[in-house]
Amino acid sequence: MPTVRDIRAMGGEETITMLTAYDAPTAAVADEAGIDILLVGDSMGNTALGYESTLPVTVDEVASRTGAVARAVEDALVVADMPFLSFGVDEASGIENCGRMLKEADADAVKLESGPHTVELTERLAQLGIPVMAHLGLTPQQVKSVGYARQGTSPEAAKEILELARAHEDAGAFSLVLEHIPSNLAARVTEELEIPTIGIGAGADCDGQVLVVDDVLGMSDYTPPFATQFGDVRSEMESAISSYREAVQNGEFPAEEHSHVEEELDSLY
Repeated sequence: MPTVRDIRAMGGEETITMLTAYDAPTAAVADEAGIDILLVGDSMGNTALGYESTLPVTVDEVASRTGAVARAVEDALVVADMPFLSFGVDEASGIENCGRMLKEADADAVKLESGPHTVELTERLAQLGIPVMAHLGLTPQQVKSVGYARQGTSPEAAKEILELARAHEDAGAFSLVLEHIPSNLAARVTEELEIPTIGIGAGADCDGQVLVVDDVLGMSDYTPPFATQFGDVRSEMESAISSYREAVQNGEFPAEEHSHVEEELDSLY
């Protein structure tokens, strides 16, 4: 199993693959496929829990899902995505919530949607032995204030992202997710940092890439412009479920081979 030190060393040397996972079966398949990092993303709110955004996701929900993923993998690094208001309110509660992911859910690291308010927390977590993956650019937990628009498009905004990237590296983050920013800005950040960058809608010059597993599998109703469906699992599921319903309705299932008879029970009738 790779450590955060191994992931950090991959920057500039090997391309990092990261994918979200929210349950044990999906995590096992992704692990067997050789994915380097499995992110138990707060995107579970939209994809797995039926919420309209990531904001309602709780610490308990992330911990439960992280535990399921961690129990299923043998090789991938498991990162728990800290949900809205689980950090940034006060340092003590932030540390406790992050630490819980390692102590109780067996995560290898946590991810923080980052900003000026997470630099000191990142440093403190690193000091305590809680590895931190930072996240800049589009941060969905800020949807109420910034929406889902591309970030870092002006010189001022781009400079802020670059400065925050440096600050989080200095604070001890072992990697950095860059989401939905111009590719030339992502390339500049990647060049400036020693820790690896992992892009999502940030171009091909990052050290790695991450996507939501539902987008990769073709399970989503909507696919972001920076994602690609590499399969059509939704259609396969619809076909299988429809076939099951029809087989039950027309009496084909269950067939004789799906049942058994205990002859000793005949005397009961």
